[in-house]
Amino acid sequence: NYTQRKEEEEKLLLKLSQQLWKLVAQMDKHNLHFNGIVHAGLERTLKNCSLIPSITLTFSLKNKTTITTEKTASEGSALLGLFFLKKGKGEVLLIHDKKADGWWLAENSKGERGLVPKTYLAVSVLQTSSVHNEDEESQEESDEHIEVVDETCKIVHPNDTVEVLATMGAVPAGFRLSTLFQLLEEGNQFRASYFLQPELTPSQLAFKDLVWDSEKNTIQPRPTRVSLIVTLCSCKMIPLPAGSIQVLSRHVRLCLFDGNRVLSNIHTVRATWQPKNPQMWTFSPRVTGILPSLLDGDCFVRSNSPSSDIGLLFELGITYIRNSTGERGELSCGWAFQKLFTSDGMPVPSKMYELPLNGGTPYERGVEVDPSISRRAGSGVLQQLITLKKQPVLLVKLRSLSTQSKDILNLLPETLIGSMCYIHLLIFYRQILGDALLKDRINMQSADLICNPILATFPQLMDQPDLMDALRSAWADRERNLKRSEKRDREFLKSLFVLVYHDSVFPLLQSTFLPSYKWAEEESEASRWRVIADFLRKSRENDGALQSLLSSENTHKAFDISELAYDFLGEMRKNL
Repeated sequence: NYTQRKEEEEKLLLKLSQQLWKLVAQMDKHNLHFNGIVHAGLERTLKNCSLIPSITLTFSLKNKTTITTEKTASEGSALLGLFFLKKGKGEVLLIHDKKADGWWLAENSKGERGLVPKTYLAVSVLQTSSVHNEDEESQEESDEHIEVVDETCKIVHPNDTVEVLATMGAVPAGFRLSTLFQLLEEGNQFRASYFLQPELTPSQLAFKDLVWDSEKNTIQPRPTRVSLIVTLCSCKMIPLPAGSIQVLSRHVRLCLFDGNRVLSNIHTVRATWQPKNPQMWTFSPRVTGILPSLLDGDCFVRSNSPSSDIGLLFELGITYIRNSTGERGELSCGWAFQKLFTSDGMPVPSKMYELPLNGGTPYERGVEVDPSISRRAGSGVLQQLITLKKQPVLLVKLRSLSTQSKDILNLLPETLIGSMCYIHLLIFYRQILGDALLKDRINMQSADLICNPILATFPQLMDQPDLMDALRSAWADRERNLKRSEKRDREFLKSLFVLVYHDSVFPLLQSTFLPSYKWAEEESEASRWRVIADFLRKSRENDGALQSLLSSENTHKAFDISELAYDFLGEMRKNL
């Protein structure tokens, strides 16, 4: 059928692209460059695959002639993208296409095309001639092509802001602007709230990862190729920034990565540290009450990607503020990559891994986090061993799943990374989603709005961890008083979860007293938690949120239909 043929062609294309990547690596070792023959042969090879369309695009530049190019598969263009990265800083590129995965299709002055990471680019202003005649001619050309948007970018390698900080000695030379943070800031396509939404099949006629089991009267479990638990243990010998920089947050961002593209949402875990040993970061500290989900180092990982190069990308980062200027930013303190499959396709062993940290970005190779450590090293064996112990490392543990854990994880979307501490809440959401989309809809062809506050607002909690913690706390209080028979009744638990949700986080989402969520702002975080804790206390004392909602002391945002209406077509996750 169509779906099977499409999957076979995708696997064929993936295999072909991997072979081409290996060829590029071999050519790079011998300092070989791409020429027109290789480029043409590459395009012909990729066009032979019926999955890839060939589309002719036309662009126009000021003071330049019209350029006509053909767009082929991104895998082929990525090979030429390697050629661009070897160019010096300041080269101007023409951007043809801004891809959602962070790789932009660019063309250099020689007419060679390829994909370049957008984190290496900055906007370049086209210079105009001082001669009046040339100005008039360029104005006429721009009038002829006024409907065309001119976009050029200049390669920045590395970013100027980090260069300034490194020159001042404020940060080591291997620090960079955080790649994963920039992806998170661009939109919601790398956020957990996006991956929590159901995905359609290629035919657009059914749900890919949400199927109803009529015998058990619930959604079907969906086994995946990657299904495991990752525990962040500690980070050692992380370089310290200078005193001119105030660190607001230390954290690790992780995602699934194949060496080229981010294949999942980007999950963040905040680290803790002690003043006695500031170079060591730890996770999952022992606290009274419920551990905040932001500090939980136990993460579940799910993916059905067929890539043989898939692995976990860990990026250590700090959110900082410069004392002199008040400038805020996010820096990468190093990154590590752990493949999930061996060369023969078998899963890697479940054990503790000590991963050395690399400097630069995940697209750079051979960069140290702090090159000064190696420069100070002597030639003796003992000195080399001492230097090796000073290198920054990340300790992570990969754990296989028990049968019970596997059954629980299989109810989640096919691709998702999140904290283990709120997985039971995600299961409730998925079951309610299945009821609304697969069980209770009278007409399966209907795309009408669905009145359901939980479906309309629950994904927002994935981007506001303190509200997720509020829901966890409210549910734990209610679950503590349940009987054994009630805990075994799935329908009863689901209806109780709806009541708890309406009495806890749903009113908070619409409250004017709750400040907007801002990352790594201590005052804002403390203010939000005071409002949350006070509301939960009143809701507990009054046996529900109704009295607080009707009180004249509380004010709420103006009503919007999006608070109640779930538009599953509008929220649908696109096929990657």
